[in-house]
Amino acid sequence: MYDVIVVGARCAGSPLAMLLARQGHRVLVLERSTFPSDTVSTHYIHQAGLSRLQAWGLLDRVIASGVPPIRQLNFEYTGIDIAGFADPIDGIDAVYCPRRTVLDAILVDAAREAGAEVIEGFTVTDVLFDGDRVTGVKGREGEGPEREFRATVTVGADGRNSVVADKVGAEIYRRVPAACFVYYSYYDGLDWGMHHRTAFGQQQIGTWPTNDGQNLLAVMRKNDRFGAFRRDVEGSFQEVYDQVAPELGEELRDSGVRTENFRPMRYPDNYYRTSYGPGWALVGDAGYHKDPFTGWGITDAFKYGELLAEQLHLGLSGQSPMDAALAEYVKLRDEQSNGTFELTCSLAELSLTPYYDSVFRAASQSPSYTAKFFGLIAGGIHGDEFFAPQALEALYEEVGFPQDKRLLTQA
Repeated sequence: MYDVIVVGARCAGSPLAMLLARQGHRVLVLERSTFPSDTVSTHYIHQAGLSRLQAWGLLDRVIASGVPPIRQLNFEYTGIDIAGFADPIDGIDAVYCPRRTVLDAILVDAAREAGAEVIEGFTVTDVLFDGDRVTGVKGREGEGPEREFRATVTVGADGRNSVVADKVGAEIYRRVPAACFVYYSYYDGLDWGMHHRTAFGQQQIGTWPTNDGQNLLAVMRKNDRFGAFRRDVEGSFQEVYDQVAPELGEELRDSGVRTENFRPMRYPDNYYRTSYGPGWALVGDAGYHKDPFTGWGITDAFKYGELLAEQLHLGLSGQSPMDAALAEYVKLRDEQSNGTFELTCSLAELSLTPYYDSVFRAASQSPSYTAKFFGLIAGGIHGDEFFAPQALEALYEEVGFPQDKRLLTQA
């Protein structure tokens, strides 16, 4: 009998298991993959996420993998250019974009070192119930016999297609339609740093350095262009670079050497799912998912995995009724993630609303507000501070922004 079973061992599941095991709880982690292994990902870890790795004693391991630091961010969004970087957060003055083959292996190793039992290559096929309360899971390792495991709480950290969410009937209670698709791959021969450029015509490119001296290159387009794009992925990929950033498109054609197959990312709608019930909870994309545009997936998995670990500890140690502890986890997650969710859903449309256009255009003209912009991106400044109407009034006045463009609230 375990205290907690965690289904899924990547960016949400392994930190959760590690933190619970460090507090003396008996934890079992079941993961259908084996490590090291890859998964589609933005790779990007914000300073707020790196701060969690540092607190857990794992940031040095990520840096030691050879992933290069990024200390300059370059954003261009439909004619608005903002370049710079955030102030340090907990002494962290860079961001990193590690390969998931590297990051996830570090995380699952840390869970084991903390005392969690980890079974790789295990496919969970069903959830066990006693009445309406979840009591565990069943499944099999590879082609082996079916096995059952029982726990006080079962956590689904198994992504957007979560088996746990499906078996407990977790319903989506907030949904925003997905806007775009992404294709990406890895390239030698380029040294571009980090760029996000979105052009009129609703298409975007992204570049950032990762492990082994390679650059990850990505393009994003609206969903209605997917069929045409995939008929000639190589040509379509190059065409987007040529149109959005001609100078990069030329260098890509002349010097870029693709080292792996293209990977499509066709995410489902943005959503919040019911994320707790009797004997179960959801974390990571299993419970809350948003478009990859802002790259907050990994950082949020860390942040809310840690939050869930805190609440589970309260329940397991008898400091709070378990159901109340899990309810508090979901309440805090939804409150704290709402701003990022709304901003991400809007920006992922690849065309700014008049409000965001006015705010970001004015911010790009103010050195002090540009610094606040990068603090918002890094997770060091809350959206309530950045978008406060009184602060925007001062910004518009500082840069002499046209009166008829000064929007203080989102319509």
